[in-house]
Amino acid sequence: MLNAILILLSCQLAGEAISRGLGLPIPGPVIGMALLFAGLQLRARIWPDAPGVDAMPLGAVAAFLLANLSLLFVPAGAGIVSHAATLAAHGAGLAVALVASTALTLVVTALVFVKVAGWTGKDGAP
Repeated sequence: MLNAILILLSCQLAGEAISRGLGLPIPGPVIGMALLFAGLQLRARIWPDAPGVDAMPLGAVAAFLLANLSLLFVPAGAGIVSHAATLAAHGAGLAVALVASTALTLVVTALVFVKVAGWTGKDGAP
């Protein structure tokens, strides 16, 4: 179990080092997650008969973290409370920006899906 936590934290540390060292605009934990994914894919190719992630301690640690994910939002909630005055002053603008950016993301995602489906000759129907 401790080894699994060490793997997760090592991937995050490596991601942070890459992000800060190269001055990338991508957050270190995202790079770390990509490194973990690449490592698991490489492991599956090298040892195709190895047990899946669910059967590993890494899977148990990941399942535990996901089950308690709501606790990780407590600091964000505390930050919102501590900046309540700013939120009250600019709340309408922030709400408009959030709704507009979400709608734009959905539209762009749908357009990209349609474009890629056209390239592959698949219409997305099961």
